[in-house]
Amino acid sequence: MVSLPTWFRYLAHKLEYSATISWKNYQRGQITDKELGDAVWKNLFQGKLTYLHWNKGQEMAPSIGAQGGTLLVRKIPAADPRRVFVGDVVVLKDPEKADNYLVRRLAAIEGYEMLSTDEKDEPFVLEKDECWVLADNESLKPKEANDSRKFGPVSMTDIVGRVIYCLRTAVDHGPVQNRRVTQTETA
Repeated sequence: MVSLPTWFRYLAHKLEYSATISWKNYQRGQITDKELGDAVWKNLFQGKLTYLHWNKGQEMAPSIGAQGGTLLVRKIPAADPRRVFVGDVVVLKDPEKADNYLVRRLAAIEGYEMLSTDEKDEPFVLEKDECWVLADNESLKPKEANDSRKFGPVSMTDIVGRVIYCLRTAVDHGPVQNRRVTQTETA
């Protein structure tokens, strides 16, 4: 049985998610002010906070496995430095292919200074709402890893969720190692 504080935390997450999604839709003109309240309630009771995502490729090995796996992803309605943290494994829109999603580890957020081991590269600071993502597989070259070393900083708005669980096989599964504080928040 799940404890009462866990249920309240879950309900608070759902309410925040529902309100944020409804507000975004209202600002885009997809719903009217009269429909805003109904949209919040509908998302609260019918919307899902998590979804399954199939990840293929070896970019996130060993965290997720070289053959990939099915991931349980917690949706993030509006990614910002208060909701996602350096060290989190996130699902984000592929900056190079609009209909594709990538799974990468968040390595830096706005305000971080980025330095390169290559002396030819100038250091730079990530701008507001920018982040840097990296693949976990250190044996891959930057172009093979398909991360920020190849395509540069990405917008925080491209992050759609945080990976919280990985199912590689029926006997090989478990929580994904994110930043410690994040793991207790997503429970």
